[in-house]
Amino acid sequence: MTQCDETARAVCPTRTRTGGRRLDASRDAAIASAVIEVLGRSGYAGLTMDAVAMVAGVGKATIYRRWSSKAELLLSVMDVAGAPVLQVPDTGKLREDLVTVLTEVVELFSGPSGRAIRSLLGAVIDDPVLQEGSRRLPLANWDAAWETVVARAVERGEIPAGAGQSLAGEVGPAVLALRWLVTGRPLDHTVVTDLVDRVVLPLLQRP
Repeated sequence: MTQCDETARAVCPTRTRTGGRRLDASRDAAIASAVIEVLGRSGYAGLTMDAVAMVAGVGKATIYRRWSSKAELLLSVMDVAGAPVLQVPDTGKLREDLVTVLTEVVELFSGPSGRAIRSLLGAVIDDPVLQEGSRRLPLANWDAAWETVVARAVERGEIPAGAGQSLAGEVGPAVLALRWLVTGRPLDHTVVTDLVDRVVLPLLQRP
């Protein structure tokens, strides 16, 4: 068990300043969780040091000893608020691995982290620093999960080497994100399995 609690998805934020005092790591977890909660409830405009301090149950000075600005605070917990690491259990079959990972993506969109991501979209468009941070972490986590799934399938002989370099790796999360952000169409197990069976697998398995 790490020092960060389950709400923060067990990821400790990086402090950008420490001063001369030893800081309590348990407060880092509370602050990270508070960032997620405030973002989901009030959006980026409502993400203030005061609001985060109140939800975290700490003094504002506690936050400023760690981060000098709202942007620094947000970027330091972006991996918590924006893109928890996707777990990839080895099911023994490519199809089930894909369904498992894409189901995790749906659960991410539907939970506190998804609400936090949605609230950041407007600010990200206008802020190159936030844009880079939000783009880098989700892509890195998805790419890592995708590479794991594809490597296993190649080893099992289910797909040829190099198949994972096709557009299949982008199509899955792109379709889910479109439904989540734009169309409002359902996101459920049926959508995931249909996406895997009719789109992702055929792209991977074609000669």
